[in-house]
Amino acid sequence: MSNADERLRALGLALPPPTPTLFSYAPAIRHRDTIHVAGQIPKTGADTLLAQGVVGESVDAGVGREAVRLCVLHALAWVQHLAGGTLAGVDRVLRVNYFFQVGRERGRWSELADEGSELLVALFGDRGRHPRSVIGVSELPRNAPVLVDLDVALREGTPGA
Repeated sequence: MSNADERLRALGLALPPPTPTLFSYAPAIRHRDTIHVAGQIPKTGADTLLAQGVVGESVDAGVGREAVRLCVLHALAWVQHLAGGTLAGVDRVLRVNYFFQVGRERGRWSELADEGSELLVALFGDRGRHPRSVIGVSELPRNAPVLVDLDVALREGTPGA
């Protein structure tokens, strides 16, 4: 077990199983020592989401933060799957993109994105600090309030799936 795996448990969190897609894309790929994870939505089951709708309207900020955290956990599940079943091989979080379904009202999307960014720092320390983009969009797949994608670098020689 890596420190990140242990920290995850200490926070009372667990990674969900990686959920395959029904569509024509790879949810995550590993190219050499980099893992690219496609956009993850806050799934609570194969056909269910934590919430649906516009953040700041039908989805309040508290649920928005929870959705961000769940999206990051789903992304890390793919990282773990492609890195030999552990987060021990993660050398650095390279980039995270946060997309929020928004309406006409302005919101504090960066504050909501901090939920995911702070989780990555809590798990990986300074190696979890990353550049990010926070983007408001008019629509997301399955009416999800949040979508998160990320890229990580692995230590050289990290075993694969």
